[in-house]
Amino acid sequence: MAVGERLVGEALRTCGLFGAADDEAIEMLVRVLRVRRFRRGETIFHQGDPGDALFVLSSGSVKVVLPSDESAEPAIVAILGPGEFFGELAILDGAPHSATIVAVEATETFVLHRDAFLALIDSDAGLRRALLASLATEMRRLTGHVEDLHFLDLPGRLASRILRLAESSGSKRADGTVTISWPYTQSELAGMIGGSRQSVNRLLADLGEQRLVRLERDQLVVLDAERLAQTIDR
Repeated sequence: MAVGERLVGEALRTCGLFGAADDEAIEMLVRVLRVRRFRRGETIFHQGDPGDALFVLSSGSVKVVLPSDESAEPAIVAILGPGEFFGELAILDGAPHSATIVAVEATETFVLHRDAFLALIDSDAGLRRALLASLATEMRRLTGHVEDLHFLDLPGRLASRILRLAESSGSKRADGTVTISWPYTQSELAGMIGGSRQSVNRLLADLGEQRLVRLERDQLVVLDAERLAQTIDR
């Protein structure tokens, strides 16, 4: 395997879906996939488009969006980062995509077309188990999202979303604070928690005044996660 192919293989192993695949399966994947890059804000596919490929994130991040009419913010049901994947539902059932995917920042993906993916699923029991585990994780994430929308007020939903991001993708500093990559606009954050841009802007300012979070350029710093969690009233 050439150096470039080996690097792609190593990147695939960071994906939960392919982490347990054997060397032969990884080599086959490297031969059939292709690399696609997207600019910040570029739509990768729209809700309702035919689904014929699985996308694995190599770098960058994307948002999973349920579009709305012009009078409301679109609902952002998930933010996915390196090692995560999307497009698997349409591949499995042959139905159109159930959501729109948009690059949050400059993003690189590995693209595996439907025929190659299904052939690999048929031949690799470990991959089938990994796919089922990944789908179960996605179900739990969506359940948590629905639970927040149903049981929490807007300030609670914001605090909960920040804490979830801190847990899933945050970096802990020596002083106990946690930094989160923060490429989101106020409108995007509003779409994550079902609020308006103006309300979210005001709530973030309130959290800053309480010294719970601090915005630093393209990062959000969680100054006191324990105290932030105590603001969530279920």
